[in-house]
This record gives sequence, structure tokens and C-alpha cells, in this order.
Amino acid sequence: MKKLSTGKSSKSVQALLMLAPFFALFFLFTILPVVSSAVLSFTSFDMINPIKFVGFENYLRMFASDEIFPLVFKNTLVFAIITGPLGFILSFILAWFVNEFPPRLRVLLSFMFYAPALVGNAFYIWQVAFSSDSYGYVNSALLSLGIITEPILWLKDAKYVLTIIIIVQLWQSMGISFLANIAGLQNVNEELYEAGVLDGIRNRWQELWYITLPSMKSMLLFSAVMAIQGSFSAGAICTQLAGYPSVEYSADMIVQYMEDVGAVKYEMGYASAIAVVLFLMMIIARTLFIKVLNTSGK
Repeated sequence: MKKLSTGKSSKSVQALLMLAPFFALFFLFTILPVVSSAVLSFTSFDMINPIKFVGFENYLRMFASDEIFPLVFKNTLVFAIITGPLGFILSFILAWFVNEFPPRLRVLLSFMFYAPALVGNAFYIWQVAFSSDSYGYVNSALLSLGIITEPILWLKDAKYVLTIIIIVQLWQSMGISFLANIAGLQNVNEELYEAGVLDGIRNRWQELWYITLPSMKSMLLFSAVMAIQGSFSAGAICTQLAGYPSVEYSADMIVQYMEDVGAVKYEMGYASAIAVVLFLMMIIARTLFIKVLNTSGK
């Protein structure tokens, strides 16, 4: 018994030693920045003068006196509510349909739908499509059909710019989520479907709800986390298409505003408070996603 316990302890020590580099990097690049942001959010810090503790002043400024933050907060919330769940659902439905095709065709379609993740930075495609002159693809088509009489300033009009960015984000987010879902569908045990028929499952919707979704819950969780991360951290796509600031701040996100406050104005304390709020929004969204996924598995 002593030899057995000694062997287990030795294996535990070896496992901890192997995990130590990961834990060190995780602490250095994840835990420490989060804790530092939380601490700095209660201070006034411009990277030049000494740090000054200001309590909840940054948070009060954020929601009481800052005229821009409520706009970017609303944009981020609308953007995340639409692109997060919708992108997650569309990628799963698409993977569910593609999974039914023969292997060769499935591989080809999987590559085609994963392409947005490979060319995710090719925003110029959308800039050309929604160009403000008559040579833009969308304006050219609408003019040819007689729907409009003059070009629309798609990316310079507050009525359209956020909708266009949502469309582009949905297109771009399909890649990784789609690939994760198709991999999860491929790993579902076929014997479960046969057992389900014997247990009374009579259609594909029952099969999906009682077998497919519970069997790939871990992959769905990964896809959901990626959707949350993508929807709340979208910043580059908005800057590339609409510039910063966009017209009337109609398409600016919290990430862009945080970068502007911290990297341009050097208000690191206020930027840290904005980062904390964004982090809490992501935690809440993740919790809701997990509850929905757990419900689907019952």
C-alpha cells in the first residue's frame, strides 16, 4: 500500500511539473492582466504621474458624465445580442445540413464555409461591395434595378453602418464555429441513433434534441465561447469598415473606445474600468449560454 501511494504521489508530482509552464503562462498573460485591470479601475493613472486612488469615480464617470460610453455600450450590446446567438445558431444549422452530405462533398463544403475564417481580414471585399459611389456592387445592382436613383453612402450613414457590420461579422464568424460543430457532429456515436429509434424517437427534431445536442455539448460550449468572444471583442472590423470614430458613433464598440481612451489619451485607469465592464458583460453572456446548453441536454 505504501509503494502504491508513493507511486501515485510521484505521478502527481510529474503531472504538476508538466503543467507548471502552462499555469505560469496562464497566470502571467491572463490572471495577472485581469487582476491588474480590476485594481487600476479604481485609480487615476496616465502612465506619467503617480497612481492616485479615486474609488468608484471612473465607474460613475462612465455611466453618469461620459457622453460617448452609453453609445458604444448600446452598440456593443445590440451587436452581441444579434451576432452571438445568431452566428452560433446559423453555424450549427449549417454544419447539421452539411454533415448529411457524402464525405467528399462534405469536405469541399466544409472548406468553403471555413474560408471566412481564413480570409477574415479581407475587409476590402465588403468596402468595395458597399462603396458609396455607383461602382460599388450593392449600389450598382440597386441602380440597375431602379430601386434607388442615387448611390447610398452605406458606410457613412448612421442608418445603415451598424447593420452592415453585423452582416460582415456573421459572415466572418461562421468559420471557426462551423468547423467546431461539424467536428462535433462527426463524433456523435451512430449507435445512439439506433438506440433512440428503439426508445421511441420518430423524427429528426427529436433525434437532434435528445441525442445530437447532448452528445456534442462540449463542442457546443466551445462554439458558444468563441461566439461570445467574437461578438464582444469586435473592434478591427468596425474600424476597417466605418473608421473611428464612425459617423455619430453609430458603429463604435466598447473595445474601440477602450483602446482610444487607453492607448491614445493614456487614461489607463478609466480604460481599465471600461475593460472590467466589458469583462463582466462577457461573463454574464457566457453564463446565459451555459444555462441554455444545459437546458437542451435535459
